[in-house]
Amino acid sequence: MGTDGKTLFSTSLGYAGLGHGTFLGVPVPVLVMVVVFAAGWYVLNRTVFGRWVHAVGGNAEAARLAGIPVRRVLAGVYVISGLCAGIGGVIASARLQSAVPDLGTGYELSAIAAVVLGGTSLMGGKGSLIGTLIGAAIIGVLVNGLTLLDVSTLYQQIIQGVVIVLAVALDRLRTRVPATSGA
Repeated sequence: MGTDGKTLFSTSLGYAGLGHGTFLGVPVPVLVMVVVFAAGWYVLNRTVFGRWVHAVGGNAEAARLAGIPVRRVLAGVYVISGLCAGIGGVIASARLQSAVPDLGTGYELSAIAAVVLGGTSLMGGKGSLIGTLIGAAIIGVLVNGLTLLDVSTLYQQIIQGVVIVLAVALDRLRTRVPATSGA
């Protein structure tokens, strides 16, 4: 039994509460983000697994030679990534009170832009959750401002792409290794 690509709607007020509800005056999606962020920060900064993730991200071959189970670490990171995507999907679906088959299409550009703006190098080995949070806030403000200015979605994607290219170019300039003079 499938949906045949059709949107499903929810009339459950409990489900809608995940997207629109508040707890002690704070929106539930913000609380979920804080909990996920805190858990991620703890894992990355206070556990052996977090150190392994940083090592594998910096240089997978060196991490393997140091005895870190690179394949298990990568599998764990992909599982955590999938869990976070699932949580984000549930929150987005609850905010819309519907399940749209292609709801997240195009979000990957915003995610990449947020991560790169937050200081994570696309070459690996450098980045932080706090930087990513700041990058996401910048992208959120940018997209919201463009929407308020009635800029077409197509142009918003182009602007985000330009932001990514500029952030990557700045990262490359910042991390450029000076050429050594050959003698």
